[in-house]
This record gives sequence, structure tokens and C-alpha cells, in this order.
Amino acid sequence: MEIRNIAIIAHVDHGKTTLVDAMLRQAKALAKEEGERILDSGDLEKERGITILAKNTAVVWGGVKINIVDTPGHADFGGEVERALSLVDGVLLLVDAAEGPMPQTRFVLRKALQAGLKPIVVLNKVDKKEARPDEVLNLTFDLMVELGATEEQLDFPYLYAIGRDGRAWREAPKEDLSELFQTILEHIPSPRWEEGPFQLLVANLDHSPYLGRIAIGKVARGRVRKGESVAILKGDGVLSARVVAVYTHQGLERVEVEESLPGDIVALAGVEGVGIGDTLAAREAPEALPRLKVDEPTVALTLTANTSPFAGREGAHVTGQKLKERLLKELRTNVALQVEEVGPEVFELRGRGELHLAILLETMRREGYEFSVGQPRVLTKDGLEPYELLVVEVPQDRFGSVMEALGARRAEMVHMEVGERVRAEFVVPARALFGFRSLFLSLTGGEGLLSHTFHGFGPEAGPIPTRTTGSAVAMEAGVATAYSLNRLQERVQFFIEPGTEVYVGMIVGEHVRENDLDVNVTLAKKLTNIRAAGSDENIRLVPPRRLSLEEALEFLAEDELLEVTPKSLRLRKKVLDPSQRKRLVGK
Repeated sequence: MEIRNIAIIAHVDHGKTTLVDAMLRQAKALAKEEGERILDSGDLEKERGITILAKNTAVVWGGVKINIVDTPGHADFGGEVERALSLVDGVLLLVDAAEGPMPQTRFVLRKALQAGLKPIVVLNKVDKKEARPDEVLNLTFDLMVELGATEEQLDFPYLYAIGRDGRAWREAPKEDLSELFQTILEHIPSPRWEEGPFQLLVANLDHSPYLGRIAIGKVARGRVRKGESVAILKGDGVLSARVVAVYTHQGLERVEVEESLPGDIVALAGVEGVGIGDTLAAREAPEALPRLKVDEPTVALTLTANTSPFAGREGAHVTGQKLKERLLKELRTNVALQVEEVGPEVFELRGRGELHLAILLETMRREGYEFSVGQPRVLTKDGLEPYELLVVEVPQDRFGSVMEALGARRAEMVHMEVGERVRAEFVVPARALFGFRSLFLSLTGGEGLLSHTFHGFGPEAGPIPTRTTGSAVAMEAGVATAYSLNRLQERVQFFIEPGTEVYVGMIVGEHVRENDLDVNVTLAKKLTNIRAAGSDENIRLVPPRRLSLEEALEFLAEDELLEVTPKSLRLRKKVLDPSQRKRLVGK
């Protein structure tokens, strides 16, 4: 059977996963009717509406098997994108016909062009009122030229699409995706492979309680059969293993086969000890393929066992040893993550961005782990710091305040388009964006769009004011009362509500001024036996601000920690005792 291997790449929310749904349905690759965004199967993916992990599926069209890899749109999950591109021979680049190329479009397209892959451009969502497909097509061509595409890559076919309705066409509108499938068969080359001893580069891992570790990759040479012994070529040595089962993809399922096809994307079960980037090869010809190259991390944070007064109340896994085991397990599949033990029960996590690390922390939290994390910080390289390409789209009357805020954070504007809304691009130090998203939403009244991706390393920009408010810190342990919160709410935006248990040193809210403020939120109103009409205060509390895990990380100051448990997120000072904190400030 002929084979085509293709990845779908795009900026987040440009419709990749929805288009894959339609391709699976129209190729009749689903055993039963499924819901929307079938491949986004993880809880966090469903909640956030984004793809986090690259996933494999396959359809058969016109007698040709098409392996499809759905990739994340966020640059923070660039490790997933790089792994996916090692499996394929071409890409479908989806671009929103109204928004045009966005920061992550640039990121994923650069990776695809560098890998020498042939692109097909799909101008999606052409039914939008603001759609401008011809202009967006020109912008996409200009972007490819800027990114150094070859003449062959610039001679790309393009289609118009409404992915949600399962429609795509070249010239005249069609009611199905037949022209998209035909374009893939005509323009995406068959996988390159050689006759000879078996060889496969491991791009992903899975695990089965019955079959053990499962290695996923594209067969670069030869074939492998069930029961064969293979060599595992690691960076530091060679292991041997026996292939327990060989699987290929069909729709959403893995189907067991006796023998792999050359150039196919397969899953091999039972190969214990294999890691991502390793080569599986025939024992008689153990030749390694070039290892996967992944961009270096740009953001780091420190993770420790929880040491707060409430430690151990809510988590099932609370010790440093349990945390270490979980992080080592994550390293097997998360190729863009680095972990270093920098002290007893103290781990430094390095990743591609705040979201990359926050997704890991949220996953661990849901698995019952309890820990504390410190303020994220950027990683410098040879005296240079990372910069981001930031794109904002805001109403005209709000742009001035956004521009002023970015100016204070040493952002440099490189492009601007003015219409009903202003769309501007900035190059800005990565650390300047810590805490900026919540400020941006406030400045734009929730009407602004913001996205960014890694731009490169540049000279250190000097001091940047990323937070202009202080913390309100509990000075007494106990239970918060409405009386106390009401007395303080003119000066503090609270993160807690009446009835919340607090400890000394716990951050209960945001002080409106720059300095920290020690507060007592446990005071109860003194009772008397006199009750006069109208003498009691009518307490009306402002609803508390509920911080997500990313927002809490952005809020952190250098002397603060985020306490993460399966049930709670609590901000706290590293030094809980107020008098000790004052002495440290005095020094």
C-alpha cells in the first residue's frame, strides 16, 4: 500500500483539530460517531480548548494510507512539534483567513521549512465576516520568504476551507474535503526509505500495563516482525530488546500487524529501556540515526516539597522522593523539559515557557501531588537574554494604554496595522511578559487578543518593572471573617472569602500600593448587648479574585512561593514570620 505522512500545523485556535475530525469522518475512519475535537482527549486539552500532545491517526483515501499527526499550536509545546515533524514528509499549514499568520504560525512554519518539508496552505474559516483570504495568502507567502523557504517550498498549493463544516476547495466551493485529500496525494511525497536492515527513530513513547513500553516512530529502513530482537542505540550505549507486538494506526485505533511497512508510522511494544531520540535497529546492523534536536529551554522555576503549616493535608504524594520519581518519569516523554536536583528535595525545572511548566504542574496536582514552586525566571545564554515576538490586537481607544505599559517593559514595536482594531507586533524581553497578561486584560477591558512566541536571544535589557502592587500577608492564623475583610477591602483585592482558613505568612490578597501589607483577616466584631436600628454595618464584600495556576505563577514575587495541592492554590511568603521578614529587609 502507498503511504503519505503529513502533520497539521497552525497557530493555536486556527482549527487544526476540527479539520482532522472532518477528515476522519469523511474517510469513514471512525468505528462509531464521536464528539468534536476527537484527538484532544486529555482533560486539560478539553478544558482549555488547546492541543498539548502531538497525536497520530490515519485514514485511507483512494487506496493510499495517509498518516496524520495533529500538533500543538503553542510554542511552549515546541518539543511536541519537533517530534511530530520527524515523522512526516509534508505539512498542512492552516491559517485563519481573518487573523492571518500569527506568532505560532511563524514558529511551526520555521520548524517545517528547516526540516525540508513540503507545505500545503489551507486558508481556513473563509466564512468569517472579516475573512480576507487573498491578502492572508500573500502574507503567508511573504512569511515563507522571510523564513528562508526554498523555491520548491514556495511553489505550494493552497485551498480555501471551512473546517467546521468539513469543506475545502481550490477554486469553486465544494461540499466535502475530496479536493484536500487529492491535493495531499498529489503534492506530498511518499516517505523516503531504504531496503536493508531495520531502522527506526523513536519520536514518542506510550505504555501498556500488559505489553510494557511502546515506542512510536517512522520506519526509515527495512521491516520488523513481531517476536524479532532489536538493538536500542542510546546516546551512551546499546541495549537489546524483543518486539512483543507491531501496531499500525487506523482511524483512532492501533491495529496489530505481523510486519511493519517501510515508511509507515508504527508502534512497537515491549522495547523496555528505549527513550525518545533513540534508534531501534536490526541486531546485525546496529546503526544509529541522528538524534532529535530540540530547542533549549528559556524559563526555569524551583520546585520543592511543601513546607507550609498546611503541608500534607490534601495531597497523597508529598515527599521529595515521590516528587523526584514523578519528574524522572516525565523526562522520559517530555523532551523539551530539563530537571536538575539543586539541593535536598529541591528541583529546578527548565522548560519552553510558563505554559509548558504550568501544564506539568497542573497535571501533577491532579495526580495527587503536593509541592511548592518559586517565581519563574528566564534563562540567559552567553550573557544574552531571551526575547519574545508579541502580537496584540486591541480596540483603537485602548491601544494607547497598552503601548504605554509595553514601553515601560522595554518593548520595541516592529509592525502596526490600523483599522477598527489596532494590530501591532513587538519584540520584548521574555521576563517582561511575566504578569503582563492580567494587566493586558485589565487595560483592554477583556477585548484584547495577545499571543507571543520565542524570537531569539539579545542583549540584557536592564531592570523591568513587572509588578506594581504589593501583597497582603496574613499576620495571624485562624479563619477569615467578613468583618475583617470588609474593613480592609478598600486597600486590598482579596484572593480568599469569609470562612477560609489562613496561616501566618499566607498571602491573602493584592495590596493596591507597591509595598507589602501585613493584615489580620481573622478579627471578629466585638459583640454587645445593645442593638440599635441602623447601627450595624451592612457588609458588602467584593467577590474574591480566583487565580488560575498560570496567574498565580505570574503574580509571584522573588520572596514568595506558590503552594500547590490537589484541592488548593495558596500564595505564601518564603519566610512566614513577619518579624524575620523585616529583619531580612533591613539587611
